[in-house]
Amino acid sequence: MNHAQLTALGRALRLLGEHGEALTADTPDARLHEVKADLRRAVDLLDESVSTAARTTRCPEHPGGPVDPAAPDLCLLCETRRRSARRSEYGGSGPAVPQAPEHPVPSRYGVRGDRPQPQQRWLPELWNGQEWQLCGTPRRDRREAELYIAAQRRGPRPAMAYRLVHEFTDYEVLRVWGTPVKVDIEPLGNL
Repeated sequence: MNHAQLTALGRALRLLGEHGEALTADTPDARLHEVKADLRRAVDLLDESVSTAARTTRCPEHPGGPVDPAAPDLCLLCETRRRSARRSEYGGSGPAVPQAPEHPVPSRYGVRGDRPQPQQRWLPELWNGQEWQLCGTPRRDRREAELYIAAQRRGPRPAMAYRLVHEFTDYEVLRVWGTPVKVDIEPLGNL
């Protein structure tokens, strides 16, 4: 509901309140027709301002879902979930307790034995004055990665520090060569 609709609807409802206070047993029919027209106008304004369908259930998850009159929140979807949970608690056969098939169907995602094992790699990194960055191709062999870092340190433009990071489901710093010092990239120290 936008501001103009809100203002018009509030004005129409206040007018109806004034009509209600002025009603008596001897109110003329012309005045009642005026109240009826104002009431229709307020209902029309309300119809214009409502943008969604009325809720069919009291469920916050499925407000417009299918209705189950026996459910406390009138939601068929939630009540079905609750019923299947109750059946599985008492050992009944429901969707929560799957039956073992006679001939198992292979999963489209495979079984644990079919998946490749996690790979371990050694990542050579250098300190660029601000942060650690990858300085070469990740290696499958630790000795090869250490030899690569040794060659980099002997090169024409070695970095301030190097480190070797072991990657295997998580990262672990194995060895650090040199001392990383934070370098201010602005000349004269940002003066």
